[in-house]
This record gives sequence, structure tokens and C-alpha cells, in this order.
Amino acid sequence: PDAGGSFEMLRTALLACVAATASAFAPGSAPLTRVSTRAAIARGPQMQEMSKAIPFLERPAKLDGSMAADAGFDPLGFSDYYDVKWLREAEIKHGRVCMLAALGMMFPEFTRLPQFASVSTNPLKAFYDIGPVAWLQIFAFIGILESFSYDKIYYGDSAPGDLGFDPLRLSSNPNSAAHYAAAEVKNGRL
Repeated sequence: PDAGGSFEMLRTALLACVAATASAFAPGSAPLTRVSTRAAIARGPQMQEMSKAIPFLERPAKLDGSMAADAGFDPLGFSDYYDVKWLREAEIKHGRVCMLAALGMMFPEFTRLPQFASVSTNPLKAFYDIGPVAWLQIFAFIGILESFSYDKIYYGDSAPGDLGFDPLRLSSNPNSAAHYAAAEVKNGRL
């Protein structure tokens, strides 16, 4: 066979494929029916507001923006199954622990406390250096703190994360209190 004929046949086949693909998107040749010019009136259920955090998902019903730094981020739907105050309290606690841990990672590089002179500055090695009695003390302290926060969350009227400890009186002004509450949640999310 001729090389020029094969090229011509390939070109014709590709042109036929492109025309078939384009015809799939062309409007039909059937005559159009008469279309009303009146706008349709929406009746029935309305669409839910979209989340600011994830614009292609609906905003969770329980995340109404009343809490600090609430952007409607709940892609797994935890707010449908758990108390939102408990979830926010957990978010604030975890954020505070992470901020202190970040400080704790840097602190030994600049200064050493005398009682921890024998403990490694490498956090992965320090985990094994302190021993099981120290870990028992840490977990007992965490358990005591959690028991107090449990009563506060489920039986108290205070806002999530409010421990009543404000020695610098940063929350004396309601505007600054809202600003610092949102800043703490956002910094904890980092």
C-alpha cells in the first residue's frame, strides 16, 4: 500500500471522529415547542445556605455562625451527632495543647530547666527518657481537668473554652473578647 494513501485514510478517519464528537454537543434538529417567557416561581423546599469554608457543600444546620470563627466547616457531619459545645470545647483544648507543644519544642533549645538537665532535647527521645511514673502523673492531671470541663460543658452556662482565667483582663471589652476568641480558635487550627 501507498504511504500517502494510508495518511489520507487516517486523516479522513480522524476528521470523522471529530465531526461525530462535535455533533454530540450540537442542538437537535427537532422543532422547538413554544416556551413561556414568564419566570418560574420557586415553590417547595429552599436550598440550604452554602458553607463559607467549603463552598460546594451545604452549611451544617447546627453551625449557625454564633460561635467564634465559625465558617461552617464540618465535612464529616460531626455536628449532626455530637453536641456543638462539646466539639468546640475539644477544638479549643486541642488548639491550646498544640500551641503549648509548639512552644515546648523550641524552649529546650534556648534554656534548660535544672530538673530536666538529663532529659534529651529531642522530643522523640525525651518521650522515653521521662519514664512511666511521669506519664501516669500527666494522664492523672489530664483526667482531673477533663472531669471539671465535663461539668462545665454539660451543666454550665459558660462559653466553650472559657475557664474564667483572664489575669490581663483581655475580655473585659466585648469587642476585644470576640476578637481574641476568634484569634485563639484560628491559631489553634494552624
